[in-house]
Amino acid sequence: MKALKERLASDATVIEASLRQIFAGLPPRGDIYPAMEYSLLAGGKRLRPILTLECCRLCGGDVEAALPLACAVEMVHTYSLIHDDLPAMDNDDLRRGKPTNHKVFGETTAILAGDGLLTAAFGVIAGAFALSESQRLAAIQALSAAAGPRGMVGGQMLDMDGEDRALSRSELEELQSLKTGALIGCATHLGCIAAGADEKTRQAVEGYAQRLGLAFQVRDDILDVTSTTEELGKPIGSDAEQGKTTFVTLLGLEECQRWVEKLSCEACACLEGLAGAELLQELAQTLASREN
Repeated sequence: MKALKERLASDATVIEASLRQIFAGLPPRGDIYPAMEYSLLAGGKRLRPILTLECCRLCGGDVEAALPLACAVEMVHTYSLIHDDLPAMDNDDLRRGKPTNHKVFGETTAILAGDGLLTAAFGVIAGAFALSESQRLAAIQALSAAAGPRGMVGGQMLDMDGEDRALSRSELEELQSLKTGALIGCATHLGCIAAGADEKTRQAVEGYAQRLGLAFQVRDDILDVTSTTEELGKPIGSDAEQGKTTFVTLLGLEECQRWVEKLSCEACACLEGLAGAELLQELAQTLASREN
């Protein structure tokens, strides 16, 4: 556990420093850069970029070369949070313990801040010259697929369509595999791309990411019922207020937690036999009991 905490802290420090440099020194354009950095630098678990770095390390790659890809996936994640919080979406006022972007900068600037982060993410990958041209192209294709209508945006559309309508378990699993799972899977895939991983390793990491992403979302649904606003840094109970089906409403709290633990064990099993996989396996187990 100590080794995991130290590695995560080390990765987070490197990621934070890299994120701070992306828009540093650029000429001002109204509030657009302050708004983008307000959400991008607001902290959080940095799970996705950490997964990129750790999967790159697992596959024997250069973590420094993977940093732009890690930053890019976090930029896309942050854009999605800004837009999710808007009145037209989830209409939330708090994120990571701070007022949401639109509460500080207004809806128009928040929309543009999200747009700016999304588009700039692909520029960051294109400028990752420590990677080959084919690696950069593969990374852009992977992130585009995960973020767009075949991934996160498609999942958000299904989420909005599912309000005030009971979803089946299969519908909810599909929704979350797109809305949450696609970007988590992409984060691990980007690490494999940066390292030039072989097909067998990529498949093992993909299986790990699929189960980790689902476990992460199920645990989120649990915390939306059992946690507090202070612990999560965002409003709780919002899914119920909006009439959304969650894994908790379908299965109950106890069954959901058993499922999270099962998925986490399966994620770990996917990496069995891979040298150096212990940290990613421990991460999966730790996320299964996270409190925020």
